[in-house]
Amino acid sequence: MLRSVLLHLRIPFSLFLLPVYLFALSQAPQPNAAKAWWVFWLIHLLLYPASNAYNSYYDKDEGSIGLLETPPPVSRELLYTAWALDIAAVALALWLGLGGTFVAYLIIYGTISKAYSHPAIRLKKYPILSWLVVGFFQGAFTYLATVEAVSEVPLAELFRAKYLVPALICTSNLWAVYPLTQIYQHDEDARRGDLTFSRLAGIQGTFLNAAVFFSLSFGGFLYYFLTYGSASSLIPLLLCMGPVLGYFGYWWVLTTRDARQANFRHTMRMNLLAGLGLNFFFGILCLDFF
Repeated sequence: MLRSVLLHLRIPFSLFLLPVYLFALSQAPQPNAAKAWWVFWLIHLLLYPASNAYNSYYDKDEGSIGLLETPPPVSRELLYTAWALDIAAVALALWLGLGGTFVAYLIIYGTISKAYSHPAIRLKKYPILSWLVVGFFQGAFTYLATVEAVSEVPLAELFRAKYLVPALICTSNLWAVYPLTQIYQHDEDARRGDLTFSRLAGIQGTFLNAAVFFSLSFGGFLYYFLTYGSASSLIPLLLCMGPVLGYFGYWWVLTTRDARQANFRHTMRMNLLAGLGLNFFFGILCLDFF
């Protein structure tokens, strides 16, 4: 039972979202080291795993999902664990004095993740709405909440272009990648009656969507670093993300010849490359902090 619960938390999968945190940390003005570490633990070891567990409980996937090629059966304990992690994240944030804005972020994110999966609402069954919601809350919303928490930037200040542009870059990246994570689940989603964004767009539409939003992300990086940062940051960006784009193009070509190539293994390789590439890049930007 414990093993099943731990597997469904999918903590390693949560680390695919680490680039949003690292980007925020690298661009936050004078981040507080203690707060930065606590924000990392609360988001990636409590908030995201709680969301994963809640999603697994209500989806009851039998096919592969998020690093689990053969997910174990779910139990009621998984639901209790999801709630316990959410409550622990909020309680710790209050106790540590991370600020009302960050506490509100944890509550709002947790609520949205439940609405995404719960059968009474199930945002997941609305393909475009769920795509917009996931990209915004895991991207821009998390970026801005992290900057505010680690640097105590006034809330009104977050609406300046200096913070909104990188926040939107994070969302654009997720709007590109998120449908790719659904591309191998079309049959499973069809059996449950879920019309995901990837199912709606089809395999080739999913790749085209990713190409469009990857392009917008790189355009955003170009504008942001030339305007607010250093042009030299674009060099490690190209070096870290070159292999990701190369594999993306290779995989796209494969699927045009054989739709069966839009499978779990290729999806996980793409996720791994994208996660490593972005983590290395933003890790380089965070060197001064560490």
